[in-house]
Amino acid sequence: MKLTRRPLLVPYVTGGITPDWTDFLLAYQQAGADAVEVGLPFSDPMLDGPTIQEASDRALARGATVDSILADLAATPLRVPVVVMTYANIILRTGTAALAAAGVAGLIVPDLPLDESAGLEAEAAAAGLDLVLLAAPATPDDRLREIGARSRGFVYAVSVMGTTGERATLAASAGTLARRVKAVTDLPVLIGFGVSTPAQAAEAGRAGDGAVIASALMRRVLDGATAAALGADVAAFRAAIDLGVSPGTPHAEVSGHRG
Repeated sequence: MKLTRRPLLVPYVTGGITPDWTDFLLAYQQAGADAVEVGLPFSDPMLDGPTIQEASDRALARGATVDSILADLAATPLRVPVVVMTYANIILRTGTAALAAAGVAGLIVPDLPLDESAGLEAEAAAAGLDLVLLAAPATPDDRLREIGARSRGFVYAVSVMGTTGERATLAASAGTLARRVKAVTDLPVLIGFGVSTPAQAAEAGRAGDGAVIASALMRRVLDGATAAALGADVAAFRAAIDLGVSPGTPHAEVSGHRG
């Protein structure tokens, strides 16, 4: 990561949700995403709300597998980094080398306890992957400092205690958490879990260093939106998040683009 003058925008897609799902990634890139997050569908996504659960169910019903998703990623000409979000059962079975071989740059495993993550941290580092750690509103200060020190790439600030999902407003806890995390690390702090509108993304950009947009986009896909339509949505998030931050305010930029 390096400092720049705009906040980060990281839109999400569930791998394999449609036959042409990688077109969403290309549309995101074209619309100004700084990185893209790809969810590996899982049958028991405990931290995901109804929208992402439905997206996972649809991808699995189509026959999507970790291998097929990684093969699709490897064949997609992306310039921005890909960050995979998945669950411990999947990554412990798949390993990190397969992700790196597909061009993945980062990994998020939300159900892996910090106290049990050292082995995966070492494996990810050896494979050249950034293991991104999560911080929640209830995370105590000492644990927050450890997360800030051990996370790689960025820190994922979970805006609320609960599951993913669209929300009418950005929780006040998001800004409070972002300030706490920024006080203990120089890494970018991205706010996720419930960032649902361009206005909320702009608010997240002011409070932290940017936003992850997931359920709001996956709802559009589940409702039949095309890649072009999703690209327009991401462009609206991009414009709002850029306009929502005062000119000259430094923010973090994702490095390590795929070529």
